[in-house]
Amino acid sequence: MALKLPFVPPKPPPVEKMKKSITQSEAWKSIFRHSYQDNQRNRALQIVDNVFLHLHPVRVPRHATNYSFTWGMGGITFLLFIHLTVTGIILMFWYRPTEAFAFQDMKALMNDVAFGPLLRNLHRWAAHSMVITVMLHMFRVFLTGSYKPPRQFNWGVGVILLLLTFLLSFTGYLLPWDQLSIWAVTVGTNMARSVPLQGSEGPFSNYLGLRPDNDIRFILLGGTQVGEPTLLRFYVGHCIFLPFIAATLMAVHFWRVRKDGGISGPVVSTKASEGAKYIAEKMAQKRLGQIKGVPATTNGAPKPAAPAKAPAPPKPAAAPTAASAGTPPAAAPGGAKAPPPWLKK
Repeated sequence: MALKLPFVPPKPPPVEKMKKSITQSEAWKSIFRHSYQDNQRNRALQIVDNVFLHLHPVRVPRHATNYSFTWGMGGITFLLFIHLTVTGIILMFWYRPTEAFAFQDMKALMNDVAFGPLLRNLHRWAAHSMVITVMLHMFRVFLTGSYKPPRQFNWGVGVILLLLTFLLSFTGYLLPWDQLSIWAVTVGTNMARSVPLQGSEGPFSNYLGLRPDNDIRFILLGGTQVGEPTLLRFYVGHCIFLPFIAATLMAVHFWRVRKDGGISGPVVSTKASEGAKYIAEKMAQKRLGQIKGVPATTNGAPKPAAPAKAPAPPKPAAAPTAASAGTPPAAAPGGAKAPPPWLKK
């Protein structure tokens, strides 16, 4: 009679081995391009390889979170733009851009559609808020000097985005197709008649052959007065044309913020900035001396008339100790500003 051994279940593979077999498979690697260890390289790869995060920097400077400096107006403006896009797409389900149905659809939205007034007012007040926040954002950029080099190009992009925001607000004003919107757009487009080189009543219009039926106002209205072609043009411009241009320029705007050194912040005094400032002051003093014909100086003091031997320049002071770290450097002879003690020759 054969001896039967007791059944011993096989040992499961170790957890680490199972994890390695999964994470080293081709299917896993095709989805996740790199590991998620907490190191600098993987943190950078997580940002760069993610379509939703690649606009964000790997590191965020401390001043970027200082709301007393940035006010957060740029981020709030972008948030309102996303809000307007979502609510605008929902509103398109209850709106037909025709002269016969536009105003009737607006009344039905306000009276018959569930939460219709809330949806319309969310879109309306977000549009007003975006105009305010984008102006405050540009005001803050101007006050803090964030338009200065190397950010001149991004300042120009921001100015174009400000104009696009105004155009989005103006084109959306006509869509309710009530008396207020029709006459407001009539008055606004009548001003286009006086645009130089483009309006029929503007300067040089006689030389260019501009008439009420071929000037810039005619292009905006699709005719000589506000009508159904005007409504259709404003609808397409408000829902497709202008948002597409604005979204493209916003992407360029955010990309340039990254390329120009991140969000601008207050001036921070560092060793490098102090050294560069000292060298710039010395070069400016030397240049002014050359213009005025003053002989060359050493540490701000004129050279002797005819010394037998030029005195050796003083050695730079030693690095300050912990006891004298807060003591400012002594002034050089002649009243000139002494170089920082750590600045090398």
